[in-house]
Amino acid sequence: MPELRQSALELLASPDPQLKVSGIRQLFDAYQAGQVALNVDSALDAGTLCIPGRPQKPDLVPPLEVPKRAMNTDQGRASLLHSLAHIEFNAMNLALDAIWRFKGMPASYYEDWLKVTKEEAYHFSLLEAYLKQMGYIYGDFLAHNSLWEMVERTTDAVIARMALVPRTMEARGLDAVPMIRERFKQIKDIQAVEILEIILKDEIGHVLIGNKWFNFLCEKNNLSAITTYKELARKYRAPVLRGPFNLEGRKQAGFTNEELDLLGIE
Repeated sequence: MPELRQSALELLASPDPQLKVSGIRQLFDAYQAGQVALNVDSALDAGTLCIPGRPQKPDLVPPLEVPKRAMNTDQGRASLLHSLAHIEFNAMNLALDAIWRFKGMPASYYEDWLKVTKEEAYHFSLLEAYLKQMGYIYGDFLAHNSLWEMVERTTDAVIARMALVPRTMEARGLDAVPMIRERFKQIKDIQAVEILEIILKDEIGHVLIGNKWFNFLCEKNNLSAITTYKELARKYRAPVLRGPFNLEGRKQAGFTNEELDLLGIE
C-alpha cells in the first residue's frame, strides 16, 4: 500500500505541473478511500531527488526585477494572473513539503496539509486554464521565488515552518487578493473575480491551519505564541509586515486581536 508522506515527497519532486496536479488529486482521493497508509514516525530522506520539482519556465528573478503589471493591456492582466498561478504552484509544493518533511506530528496535521495541497492544486488549475483562454501558458512571464525561499529556510523546525510560511508569507495573500479582485472588478472581468473569490475563501482556511498547528506547538512546549513568533521571525529573517491589511480575513484565519495589535497590524 502506498504511504502518504513518501507519496508527497515523490509528487514534490515532479517537475511537470499537470502531473503534479493530477497526482495530488489522486493521492487525496486514495487517502480518503483508505487506500494510502500514513506513517507519522518515519524519517524520510529526499536523497538525490531535486526538490521542488518545477518546469524550466518561468525564469526566476529577484522580486524587484519582476516587471510591473499594468491592467490596461491583455498582457498586463495575464502577467498578474501568471504571478498568482506561480504562487499557487509554489503553494502546492510547500504543502507537500509540510507533509513529508516533518515527522512525529498528529495524523490530523498531515490530513490538514493534504487538504491544503488539493485546494492549491485546484487554484493553480483554475488560473492556468484562464491563462490559456487568454493565449498564454504558465511559464510565459518572469516570476520570483520568495515564498519557496522561506520554505527552504525553515526546513529544520516545524514550528518555524508553521509560523513563517502559512501565517506570514501566505497570510500576505489575505491582504493582497481583495485588492487584486477589485482591480478585475473595475474592468468587469467576472471570471477572474470568481477565481479570486475561491482563492481568498480557501486561503483563509489555509492560514487558519497554519495558526492551528503553530499554536498547538506553542502550547505543547509551553511557549508564548507572540514572543515565539517574534523570535522566529528575527531568526529566520521573515519579511517586515506592511499594510494595508485585511483585518477581517486575518481574524477569520485565526489571528487574535491582541496578536494583530502586538505585531503592529492595525
